[in-house]
Amino acid sequence: MNYHWNWHIFFEPNPTGAGTYLDMLLSGLWLTIATSLCAWIIALITGSMIGVMRTLPSKPANLIGFAYVEFFRNMPLLVQIFLWFFVLPELLPNAWGLWLKQLPHAPFYTAAIGIGLFMSARVAEQLRAGITSLPRGQKQAATALGLTTTQSYIYVLLPIAYRIILPPLTSEFLNTIKNTAVAITIGLLELTGQARSMQEFSFQVFEAFTAATVMYLAINIVVVVAMRLIERRVAIPGYISGK
Repeated sequence: MNYHWNWHIFFEPNPTGAGTYLDMLLSGLWLTIATSLCAWIIALITGSMIGVMRTLPSKPANLIGFAYVEFFRNMPLLVQIFLWFFVLPELLPNAWGLWLKQLPHAPFYTAAIGIGLFMSARVAEQLRAGITSLPRGQKQAATALGLTTTQSYIYVLLPIAYRIILPPLTSEFLNTIKNTAVAITIGLLELTGQARSMQEFSFQVFEAFTAATVMYLAINIVVVVAMRLIERRVAIPGYISGK
């Protein structure tokens, strides 16, 4: 049986009545971008706090940070998404659980928070590695200047550590974008979800997922180029090389 190729399918009206099949894919693309950005903000903020906790001279802080990283890093993302979306409302009091179930755009919020927390454990480890790679003289110099521990991190350690870990952070951002595809399992019609819908409506499976692949590649290329420019701009001689 020969497959019938039809690249004009993108310009044909989709069954939802909301434009063409291309419009359907573009709406999924924008939802993927929005979910990725929200998840990355959560991952960066939460991961930074946990990463700092893992380097503080405090055993309770280290233990909390270790437990957080191991919990979110060692559990598959799909399982975590299911726990947040299906299990959490059942564990809460009835009123709270009902509110979560009736929350508008619940799949979007669940995906953004779930992916953000999952990636935050990886960001925390990247930041911890960046901080611990700094020469001990950096912290000693901050102490000699009379800076508190908080001030030492804000003004000395973190600005250098973030610049050192920019390349691995770029990889984590790309992973965040790709991880949004998991949200299709809870009903979020991001790019992969819309490509699957297009395939089910039109039976043009290769065209639908070829277009989705190209869009994913385009997003990733933009992120890589942007992060590379930032990396060169903030490079510190002796720590990372500016090419």
